[in-house]
Amino acid sequence: MHPAPVMLQLLDKDIWTAAGPQVRVLGFGYPTALVVIRLKDGDLFIWSPTQLSPELKAAVDALGPVRHLVSPTAMHNLFLGEWQAAYPDARLCAPPGLRQRRPDLAFDGDLADGGGHPWSEEIDQVQFAGNRIATEVVFFHRASRTALFADLIQQLDPASPKGWRALIARLDLMTGPAPQTPRKFRLAFTDRKAARAALARITAWPARRVLMAHAPPVLEDGQAFIARTFAWLRG
Repeated sequence: MHPAPVMLQLLDKDIWTAAGPQVRVLGFGYPTALVVIRLKDGDLFIWSPTQLSPELKAAVDALGPVRHLVSPTAMHNLFLGEWQAAYPDARLCAPPGLRQRRPDLAFDGDLADGGGHPWSEEIDQVQFAGNRIATEVVFFHRASRTALFADLIQQLDPASPKGWRALIARLDLMTGPAPQTPRKFRLAFTDRKAARAALARITAWPARRVLMAHAPPVLEDGQAFIARTFAWLRG
C-alpha cells in the first residue's frame, strides 16, 4: 500500500470524503476513498472504511460519534477490523458474502434492501444483484443527492499498471477516459433481470454527485452519468 494524504473534504452539508491509501490486488494498484455522512441525530455513517490513521481518526472524531460502519461489497473488508477495534460501539453491517469471507469479525446486521436501518429515512440503498463476483449495495444520500458506488464503476490511472498489467487493465476497461464498469463485472452478471431491476431503482434517484471508491468523483449530472455508465446493461 502507498500512503495518501488524509484530508476530509466537505462536499455538502453533512457529507465528507477522504482519499485512502492505494491498495494492491494481484499487482494492480487501486485508489480508495471513504465517505462520512452525519445523520440528523448527529451519528456518523462510514461508507467503505479505508486505513484508519491517527490523523483520519482525529478528523472523523471531530465530526461526531461513529455509529455505523458499512462495507458496500464483500471485497471491501481490509480495514474493517481496525475500525471495529477503534469504535466498539459502532454497528458493523455486512453486504452479501462478507460474513463468510470474514468470520473473524463480529457483525451487527446485514444490508438488506428496504427500510429498517437507522439511516433509512436519510440514505436509500439497493442491492445490485445478479453478479457472480459480488453483490454490491449501492447507496444514495437524499439530502445531498449523492450516490455511492464501490466496485461496479472504476477508473485507474492509465500510467499506474505496468507491463502486461497495463494491457489487462485496458482490456478490462479500467483505464479508459471515463469511469466505467470493468469488463469482468459485466460478464459476471448472470441474472440480467435482477440487475436491470436494481438499475431501474438506482437510475430513478435524482443524483447530482456520484462518489466511487476506485474512481474520481463525479460532481454534477450524476443521474445522467449513472444512466450512461450502465447503458451496456440496459441494451
